[in-house]
Amino acid sequence: MTDLIELTQDDGLQIALVYATADNLIGRPIYAPDARCALRPEAAACLRRAAQAAWRAGLALVVYDAYRPAAAHAVFWKALPDPRYVADASQGSNHTRGVAVDVGLLEISGEPLDMGTGFDDMREQSHHDRDDLPSEIQRNRQLLLGIMLQAGFRSIPTEWWHYELPNAQEYALLPDNEMVQVYHTH
Repeated sequence: MTDLIELTQDDGLQIALVYATADNLIGRPIYAPDARCALRPEAAACLRRAAQAAWRAGLALVVYDAYRPAAAHAVFWKALPDPRYVADASQGSNHTRGVAVDVGLLEISGEPLDMGTGFDDMREQSHHDRDDLPSEIQRNRQLLLGIMLQAGFRSIPTEWWHYELPNAQEYALLPDNEMVQVYHTH
């Protein structure tokens, strides 16, 4: 499908699609093990800019999720029907539009920067602008935020890892794509 392009480590990214593993909020793989990281071309260009900015800061950008098939999104909505963290499956997700990405920062050694919570930690401690977190965590979150905003993304207030194109709603929802196959939908 030409609506999506694959991103790889050749784009300066570390790809760690957590939904192809059991280490996620569902506790089991949702994507097939050979799932690929894909975005619409406009979002991919922003992500490449973000990877370059991270590299200039002596860091690496790790991608936890990008395009998400509707079938996978429905699994998340069923497990956590809280619109602060998961878009209503009947309305679609900006991940399913191919214009949202979940990311973190790594030291060049591969060690993740401390963001105060893990990826997909659906608690208030994951929200931006927390006054109750140590300054190192605040600094790391602000660094990621600056990299992603400079690259052309916007953030949402409830997830330090989630970024999307500012005009995400202008993109149509995409049908499930062969690049990211879903299994275990029940």
